[in-house]
Formats: sequence, C-alpha cells, structure tokens
Amino acid sequence: MNTTYSAKKEDAQRAWFVVDAEGQTLGKLAVKVASVLRGKHRPTFTPHVDTGDFVVVINAEKIQVSGKKRDQKLYRHHTGFPGGIKTRTFRQMQEKHPDRIIKKAVKGMIPHTRLGNEQIKKLKIYAGAEHPHQAQQPQPLTI
Repeated sequence: MNTTYSAKKEDAQRAWFVVDAEGQTLGKLAVKVASVLRGKHRPTFTPHVDTGDFVVVINAEKIQVSGKKRDQKLYRHHTGFPGGIKTRTFRQMQEKHPDRIIKKAVKGMIPHTRLGNEQIKKLKIYAGAEHPHQAQQPQPLTI
C-alpha cells in the first residue's frame, strides 16, 4: 500500500538560482520567483514545510511594467503617526528603491504566515548586475 509523502524541514536540499530581471515583466517574474521560493517546482512540495530554494534577482532597476502602470501604480505605507500616509508611484520607487518593488510583488504571492516569512528571507535582490553570492554557484532560472 502506498502512503503519502510528507517532506520534513531537515530533508530539504536547497539550490541557488539567479534571475536577470532586465526587460522582464514584474508580475510574471514575481510569480516564478514566488513558486521557486515556496518549492512548488519540486515533486516533494509540501504546503506546510519550507522546501523552496534561494533566489538571487539581479538588474532589479530594469524591470518593466505594462500599460500606464509606470505612472499610475501607487505604493503606499504609513509612518505610524497621524496623517502619516506616504505614497509613491512606480517610477519614483524604481528610481529610489528598485529592490523593494520586486520584494513587495513576491511577498504578496507567498503565505502571510511565519512560513512565508521564512520563505521571503531566501530572496536576495540587487539593483545592478553584481551580487555577492558567486560562491554558492547559482544556476540561471529562465522566466
């Protein structure tokens, strides 16, 4: 009789992947990255265990969006003080903090739990083409 396989945290073997965001669409990139972070690309995927891999995103400053989102998409956060809502457009965020754009998009696609917090820590984002993770020998991930 066959039994259902359930992965354990200590059995997870993590790989490293590198993604070049130059010319990629934000949503399509975020979907693929979130899937790899969760481990859904593996046959041993278990929803309640972190079996995902590390992902390094480079060239975050060259990410694309379709339509008029460059000027119409808004990013909001609150400072915690009365009247402290701050709003920036995609264009402003891309100039100042291009890494936060991808992190926010991916974070919205993983569980909003402690497990999701563990998974988002495996995401490394860099604005330029250089990254300090060459020692891990990351494999290229195609989108």
